[in-house]
Amino acid sequence: MNNGKPQLYFLLAILVGTFVLAFFIFRPFLYALILAMVFATVFAPFHKKAFIITRGRSALAALLTTISVLIVVIAPLAFLSVQIFQEATQLYLSLLNNGGATDFSRGVGDTMQSLTKFSPVPIEFSVDVNQYLKLGLSWLLQHLGPLFANVAKAMVGVFIFLVALYYLFKDGHKLKEVVVALSPLQDIHDETIFNKLALAINSVLKGSLAVGLVQGILTAVGFAIFGVPNAALWGSVAAIAALIPGIGTALVLLPAILYLYFSGETFFSAGLLLWGVTAVGLVDNFLGPKLVERGTQLHPFLILLSILGGIGFFGPLGFLLGPLVLSLLFALLEIYFAIKKEHEGR
Repeated sequence: MNNGKPQLYFLLAILVGTFVLAFFIFRPFLYALILAMVFATVFAPFHKKAFIITRGRSALAALLTTISVLIVVIAPLAFLSVQIFQEATQLYLSLLNNGGATDFSRGVGDTMQSLTKFSPVPIEFSVDVNQYLKLGLSWLLQHLGPLFANVAKAMVGVFIFLVALYYLFKDGHKLKEVVVALSPLQDIHDETIFNKLALAINSVLKGSLAVGLVQGILTAVGFAIFGVPNAALWGSVAAIAALIPGIGTALVLLPAILYLYFSGETFFSAGLLLWGVTAVGLVDNFLGPKLVERGTQLHPFLILLSILGGIGFFGPLGFLLGPLVLSLLFALLEIYFAIKKEHEGR
């Protein structure tokens, strides 16, 4: 009696069941593991230099690179996130306690009313700025709140991220060899997929997201210098707006400049305008080409949609995971059509 097929089916059933169990075991740490893979890819060149400096001691090189990521990326982002959350909370509570009125919201409303005077045609302006601010801040707090609600869980996630990042730097090449060996595709196609994914990750992070982050930080610095309230909060909005093609940070800077001008702060208004044109506006022209890798690149509008959709689907980390999923999609499509063309040519 041939028991080959029943044995195979039984083994496959056990394998699928075990895989499902393993997924649920690792599910709480998926975000941390994915982020570790992303940062391991981005900081791979730095790890190679550290490997050379440490004379081939892989453990020491991995440790130095992980500490560098912690100092350069994680610590500033954590501080900025806490600051944004605090400012959003304060502004939201101020809107509630003052009946929806703050100096900034009143200033924006007065600015828009003043602009209607320059129109040759009478315009009735009745937009409730405070209501939009309430809705926007409520959405922001709803998505950021869970991230800070459980400090212990967040700390565990950061710990898992750093440990996974260390071992990816140390043994990542071994994991890659295992994946290539288990893949049914030819090794050349596996290498192509890895290369495309690495290029996509670097293109997204070092391209539009990095430029948007720098522009957002510079916008926040300009707001703090020239007296615009809630600088960190509006700087984060400017970082997202920087991804909009043709408009960018002007969507945030222009209302702030007009707010200062109609508030009687003409000097500060001119200073913020100069800051926006020079420090913020020129970043995209000079820093962008140096950061964006050649190869797989996404249109800024697609990146914007992927960020907003990613935040809605994944939560706070969606600003990173959204563009990466879209980059993965385009990379796999390119590989698929390349393999299909190869089979059709035979």
